[in-house]
Amino acid sequence: QVQLLESGGDSVQVGGSLRLSCAADGYPYSRSCVAWFRQAPGKQREGVAAIDRDGNTSYADSVKGRFTISKDNAERSLYLRMDNLKPEDTAMYYCRWVITDIPCLEADFGYWGQGIQVTVSS
Repeated sequence: QVQLLESGGDSVQVGGSLRLSCAADGYPYSRSCVAWFRQAPGKQREGVAAIDRDGNTSYADSVKGRFTISKDNAERSLYLRMDNLKPEDTAMYYCRWVITDIPCLEADFGYWGQGIQVTVSS
């Protein structure tokens, strides 16, 4: 049984920063495709940042240069550092784990955390 638990969501001002964390349990974390997705009200869920099983990172164009994904295999934790936040970053953020051969950021399936809210206000 895979369990994922996000933390670190908050309400911040435009230009602020947050660090999301996702604690994982129940699977061989080091060879996983792990990612952060988000879903804003009325919009489809989208991949934000991912680390594939070889350690390569990928980002959505909208967050490149502002967000940084990282993981700690020993701690089985996934992180998302978000800088220079914008109102359009407001969404529920989910961490996701899966084993897949398709590009990690495109795999909109697998095991999901319960989500955590990030709100950016101007």
